[in-house]
Amino acid sequence: MHPAELLFAFPLGAALGFFGGLFGIGGGVIAIPLLVLGFGMDQALAQGTALVMMVPNLLIGWWRYQQRHPVPWPRVLALAGVAAATTAVSAHFAARLDPVLLRALFALFMALLSLSLLWRSRAAERVGQAGRGEALIPLVGMVGGGSMGLLGVGGGLVATPLFVRLFRQRQTVAQSLALALVTPSSVVALVSYAQAQRVDWSVGLPLAVGGLLTVSAGVALAHRLPEARMRRLFALLLMATALAMLLR
Repeated sequence: MHPAELLFAFPLGAALGFFGGLFGIGGGVIAIPLLVLGFGMDQALAQGTALVMMVPNLLIGWWRYQQRHPVPWPRVLALAGVAAATTAVSAHFAARLDPVLLRALFALFMALLSLSLLWRSRAAERVGQAGRGEALIPLVGMVGGGSMGLLGVGGGLVATPLFVRLFRQRQTVAQSLALALVTPSSVVALVSYAQAQRVDWSVGLPLAVGGLLTVSAGVALAHRLPEARMRRLFALLLMATALAMLLR
């Protein structure tokens, strides 16, 4: 890795760690487009490299959220098991897909998700009412795990709105549930991408170190912001990322 890229990777990782903690997403949704656009990586390599940073960020982020909004361990294990199994299958195929096709799928996914979340943020989402049966919560792991394996991101981005919309969870509780789903999925996905030699460790490790320094600060800020503002910021982040990939 060029020294200039190394100096750039540390502060970039710090910024990504902060936003990952703030939104409970691990930072990959921002890291992957930057690795494609700024480092010239193909899509699969960018996804695998971003996972190096995301795994420790997600572990710390989940631990911090669990301290404030503990999720019962039976639910954690059910979510993690379903998500990890789905991730293993989808990541195996994603690491071997044509990079151009994979980038197109990533851009399409982000565009649709951002539009969906922006639409939802304009509606009055009333939490505290009866939602879907909580026994169905582990099924969200199939959706989130599939996205995590195929695109290297999206587990939390897909799961958080589902937990809010369908199961009437508060935003921060939904992000805690999403992290319980995404954290083991990210480990499984990283192993799959590494086995397919789709990871650049020289870039991923500096990003990870930088992110470790700031992820806790992002989690702390998330619990001080109003929930409505959190949803708007979350939606705007997705829209900006989708536009960057589509312009590519």
